[in-house]
Amino acid sequence: MVVCGDDGLAHRLAAELRGVYREQVVLVVPSAGRAPQPMAGRARAASAALLDRVVTAVNRGNGGSDDTLVPGERVMEAAEPTEAVLADAGVDRAAALALVYDDDETNIRAALTARRLNPRLRLVLRLYNRRLGQHIEALLDQAAELAGGTSSGRAGHEHDNATTVLSDADTAAPALVATALVGTSKVVDAEGLLLRAVERRPPSPGEVADPGLCTLALLSATSNDPAGAEGSEDSGDGPQLLPDAEAVAAATGRGTVVLEQLSYSGPPLPSRRGGVPPFASLFSARLRWSLAGLVAAVVALAVALILVTDDHPLHAIYVTLLDLFAINEPALDAPTGQQVLQLLSGLVGLLLLPVLLAAVLEALGTFRTASALRKPPRGLGGHVVLLGLGKIGTRVLTRLRELDIPVVCVEADPEARGVAVARRLRVPVVVGDVTQEGVLESAKIHRADALLALTSIDTTNLESVLYARSVRPDLRAVLRLYDDDFAKAVYRTLRMAHPTALTRSRSVSHLAAPAFAGAMMGRQILGAIPVERRVLLFAALVVNGHPQLEGRTVAEAFRPGAWRVLALDTAARGGGAAADAPGAGLVWALPATYVLRAGDRIVLAATRRGLAELLGRRTRSTT
Repeated sequence: MVVCGDDGLAHRLAAELRGVYREQVVLVVPSAGRAPQPMAGRARAASAALLDRVVTAVNRGNGGSDDTLVPGERVMEAAEPTEAVLADAGVDRAAALALVYDDDETNIRAALTARRLNPRLRLVLRLYNRRLGQHIEALLDQAAELAGGTSSGRAGHEHDNATTVLSDADTAAPALVATALVGTSKVVDAEGLLLRAVERRPPSPGEVADPGLCTLALLSATSNDPAGAEGSEDSGDGPQLLPDAEAVAAATGRGTVVLEQLSYSGPPLPSRRGGVPPFASLFSARLRWSLAGLVAAVVALAVALILVTDDHPLHAIYVTLLDLFAINEPALDAPTGQQVLQLLSGLVGLLLLPVLLAAVLEALGTFRTASALRKPPRGLGGHVVLLGLGKIGTRVLTRLRELDIPVVCVEADPEARGVAVARRLRVPVVVGDVTQEGVLESAKIHRADALLALTSIDTTNLESVLYARSVRPDLRAVLRLYDDDFAKAVYRTLRMAHPTALTRSRSVSHLAAPAFAGAMMGRQILGAIPVERRVLLFAALVVNGHPQLEGRTVAEAFRPGAWRVLALDTAARGGGAAADAPGAGLVWALPATYVLRAGDRIVLAATRRGLAELLGRRTRSTT
């Protein structure tokens, strides 16, 4: 396996390949003594890569565990992945190559070179541009097929030289969204449907625990880790992955890990459809009260005129309106009471003119800004405050809106890439530096349920979370930090300082690495969930050619401790599911008697040993 990159994702991906799959890795990174050459849009990536090398040097000097210095891994230093560098890294005989540079052009250029050196090579590219990624996948796969690099795999299986294009922003977004909603990043994105693994305490005597969609694991016998915690150390009998019903029933005093669907149960999201804005959003509260007072004054004048002149009510209202707009004849010969009422009507008319002008200006302003940046609506509460609309923030914003979760964004740069997306989705945006006083208040942080600090500057994220804590001590906060070790240290400190609040610090490279590693293994790995110190993998595959699955019932295909069929994708075989609904084609809780057919595409959970056995791949003795 060859991994090329210029930031923390490359190091984390190499560690994932070694730790989970026990693969031999060649890591190609920029030289420690030479900063990456400046390229368009890479100033922040260069500074991030420099920070990563500093942390690596510190760990190396302290004798701590370092992802770049372990047995079985070769580290090369190169400014760019040229043809000579790729050849020296052994791309011509490698099984897979991951190109995870922060610049799309660098990854594409290196992928074309690598495909020419080894047509049978499995390629994994990091690209932010989704549409371009689809074209690049087709182009590179076609080039491999024309070069005769197509492997002769079994029918229905993906080719080993397939090209996979991923985005760290796309892969990390579900975990960040889940952390903001329920406080855990143990989530799997199954065809757009977010699933989470929940750790539950042992049930009390006489209590029946909710199994969720299924029971994924039994925790250690001595584990007392509360639900949603970061994981436990191995202790007691150790965790039991993918237990059968008998094992779950016989387990006493042991917590469980169950799979359930992630949903939002907060306040309803305002409609994102266009149309005429409601009256409350057209006019401010002060203006509405002013209009109500003037209307009450006009009604009182009309009633008084009826009492004074004993006139017909409709005629009295008509005369009052004429006096209000100063278009009636002066009541010179009228009784004194009527003359006083005419003067009062004229005075109310003078007061009405500026109110009507203000109403017109506010209404025009509301319609003018309907296609521009929206402000947080009055009375908004229970929403998510999202800081930063860069690559990560934009993807997270899209996922939050797909779940119909109210969001208020804060961005310092009005020209940021995510501002246009927020305008299209009609999401309120506060433009300003989050570190300045009053910016978070404008986003109504005091009434928010969660804060997602996803800017590209670690200190800004940390400062915003600390300030939000002072305003709202019980606020659920998630901050993005570049370095994984720094993220862990910040999490522990904030947890000690605010033990009753929910704070999570997340490294994007740590969240994205499992998906990239799974793609390098040649299968569609939907995600990986840690269970104490072990890992459960979620994969999507076609039943064709797997004797352990094809022609067997769901009960017969289940192997405790190895793999378990979770869902059937009916959309893959034209099952008629609605294509616009997340996870609409997935059928969960399959009957135990359902027979898996050759054309079925399934989602299963497996240990790494079980998945290697299921895919017909020999497991090394070190696994």
